[in-house]
Amino acid sequence: MAELRKSFIIFLLELRSSLKYLGLTLAATTLVFFFLSSQLLAALQAHLGEKLYFFSVAGPFLAHVTLAFFGALYVLMPFCMYVLWKAIGKPFDVTGQKLFWFVFATCFLFYSGTLFCYMVTLPFGIRFLLSFQTQDLQAVISVSQFVHFVTLFILAFGVVFELPVFMVFSAQVGAVSRKTYEKHRRYAILIIAILAAVLTPTPDLFNMALMGVPIYLLYESGILLIRILRLDATENME
Repeated sequence: MAELRKSFIIFLLELRSSLKYLGLTLAATTLVFFFLSSQLLAALQAHLGEKLYFFSVAGPFLAHVTLAFFGALYVLMPFCMYVLWKAIGKPFDVTGQKLFWFVFATCFLFYSGTLFCYMVTLPFGIRFLLSFQTQDLQAVISVSQFVHFVTLFILAFGVVFELPVFMVFSAQVGAVSRKTYEKHRRYAILIIAILAAVLTPTPDLFNMALMGVPIYLLYESGILLIRILRLDATENME
């Protein structure tokens, strides 16, 4: 417990030293993206195929600010991941080349997840939701709600796609072994199914599978990577 507390303190100190620079960079990049937010909104609206409306004076402005922040966060994700992994890895001596590969793998999976969401899951989900329109029941979609929904949905996909990296890290530091991941597959499947039901925009099985199946494959790939890299602490001791 004392060792865990010490590691957590080191993590917080390292993270605090970098958050100031990250915050300033994020604010400056958000300002730049604010002037590009109209183009971003047009790109997102292409998936909708419907007009957007606003129901408050500040609605359009807040939607553009949200998009600007999302664009800045998306572009600066490598920097964010570097700050995060540098802080997480310092107590466990994850530096140099190891740090580079953790940052690279995390960013690669994040961007893969967001692109998969944007190109595949999001269009299917929006199409399903709008299929309930009739002549007497027409959609009137708020621009702020639409932007909030889309940006959170895309970011959620990016985050959950990073699962194998954190599985590998947990095995490397001896927190969770490969055998533990294999033993608790059934619970992993249950959690993945719940995540898919919560994060996907529609309740139908097809759209849930578009998220659930890739996450399960990533879970299995995490187990495979632990085996290939021989990071299981229990096996190494044996």
